[in-house]
Amino acid sequence: MMITDIEDYFTKGCGRCERFGTGSCSTRIWGQGLARLRDICLSAELRETVKWGHPCYMHAGRNIVIIGAHRKDFRLSFFNAALMKDPEGVLEKQGPNTQHPNMIRFTASDGPEKMEGVIRAYLEEARDYAETGKKPPKDDRELVLPDDLVDALDADPELAEAFEALTRGRKKSYVINLNSAKKAETRMNRIRKFRAKILDGKGAMER
Repeated sequence: MMITDIEDYFTKGCGRCERFGTGSCSTRIWGQGLARLRDICLSAELRETVKWGHPCYMHAGRNIVIIGAHRKDFRLSFFNAALMKDPEGVLEKQGPNTQHPNMIRFTASDGPEKMEGVIRAYLEEARDYAETGKKPPKDDRELVLPDDLVDALDADPELAEAFEALTRGRKKSYVINLNSAKKAETRMNRIRKFRAKILDGKGAMER
């Protein structure tokens, strides 16, 4: 069960796996670095919240950054990454399906301390976008659906109507999830499991 108390994240973890509250939790491994990231975000006058079991920092009603920890690294990820100029070239993509570089990745606990000036400058840039209401350009590229999903929608009008009503981001979550499955049987099983979520207007990763 994901945490709802911000302090739990920094002492126990996010609550999303069996390592929660143990010494092997990634938040324990990177405790010093995570604490410094937190201090930097708070001193930038961002509002601290918990979203998706992680510390999320907001300004002017918009998400600015979110902190995450993994076994091999910890990260500060920017929302609305398409707006970020990245003059220092420090932003990386989360993965092959990420359109824009959106995270600063640290592999040493003293990383945030060493990069504090850059982090503060990037946070100030993101804050300015939030204050002025500037948003990334709309992505009008056509979303290519997997053939198995097209067949399932054609055979199920109720599902097709619900899928069409989803936001682009939620549709994309299903496309990414299904494209990651190599076997047609796996994709069809996932589509069957996803049906209730789609009808509820949720994305693939939403509970």
